[in-house]
Amino acid sequence: MASSQPEMEHPKKVFGWAARDSSGLLSPFNFSRRETGEKDLVFKVQYCGICHSDLHMLKNEWGNTTYPLVPGHEIAGVVTEVGSKVQKFKVGDRVGVGCMIGSCRSCESCDENLENYCPKMILTYGVKYFDGTITHGGYSDLMVADEHFVVRIPDNLPLDAAAPLLCAGITVYSPLRYYGLDKPGLNLGVVGLGGLGHMAVKFAKALGANVTVISTSPNKKKEAIENIGADSFVVSREQDQMQAVMGTMDGIIDTVSAVHPLVPLIGLLKPHGKLVMVGAPEKPLELPVFSLLMGRKMVGGSSIGGMKETQEMIDFAAKHGVKPDIEVIPIDYVNTAIERLAKADVKYRFVIDIGNTLKPSS
Repeated sequence: MASSQPEMEHPKKVFGWAARDSSGLLSPFNFSRRETGEKDLVFKVQYCGICHSDLHMLKNEWGNTTYPLVPGHEIAGVVTEVGSKVQKFKVGDRVGVGCMIGSCRSCESCDENLENYCPKMILTYGVKYFDGTITHGGYSDLMVADEHFVVRIPDNLPLDAAAPLLCAGITVYSPLRYYGLDKPGLNLGVVGLGGLGHMAVKFAKALGANVTVISTSPNKKKEAIENIGADSFVVSREQDQMQAVMGTMDGIIDTVSAVHPLVPLIGLLKPHGKLVMVGAPEKPLELPVFSLLMGRKMVGGSSIGGMKETQEMIDFAAKHGVKPDIEVIPIDYVNTAIERLAKADVKYRFVIDIGNTLKPSS
């Protein structure tokens, strides 16, 4: 159901950019956010990353989009107001909000700090909030969020670089930690060198791994090794290159969202090796089981991370200087950026400069 008058639902006047239909074209949009609750904080958005899922949602490619849609779930800004019972934050703090702004807070997943796997997890934009209104994301000048779903951004991490960590960063950090691929000296593969892949390389290197990028694009080799910090590079279409590293990897983080064969990747794993999927291909992939049996190998998955781990990831990134490669853009370039993202023409994350370029139309 589309809400007919979002600007009438809540008291806080907010300005952003929204898509009105499946063309996905964004344009200026006035709406509103809720009054500051006792556990809420309000923050002025300074930067918002553009994630690939924004593109899918804008064009209703997953079939569940509610219009008007204000995307954005890699949001960084500065606190302007706190509710009466907020304990962790004060006005002036640098903060971020990622992919979720709510969960039931009482199920097993929530109890284990895995709100991302709560059956009632509420996404940052495009779904119903507890009060029945539709959530709107960070392509806007103001956010209101429960303090539980807000992370603190360390002072030595620039806000524009922090924004993509809140989705792309945690998406690759969480599986490295959970699947035990965070020990120094491991041989790790990263499939795909996009927004997720380049972050996987940087986190794996910071954790002390030896990292091989596995890609279909030979022209990314120099970039992967010289700029992103990978140790080696394998072209997945070149049989001899793949053969040379068969059975050498402790784990592989697969960030590719296109349909692609898994058996060659499973062949690269040592016995007990783990292939972890973080990309989301639209069609099912084939998984011939025999390749798993020969070596007691595992194929797993992972999706973002809980709030505790997201804070841990941000703190780790700040401490070890892990930052995404970004292209900062003004808001009025956003439709061109979305087109470029669809063609993979970005290194490696677009970040919208909301603070300096989002101005309400008079």
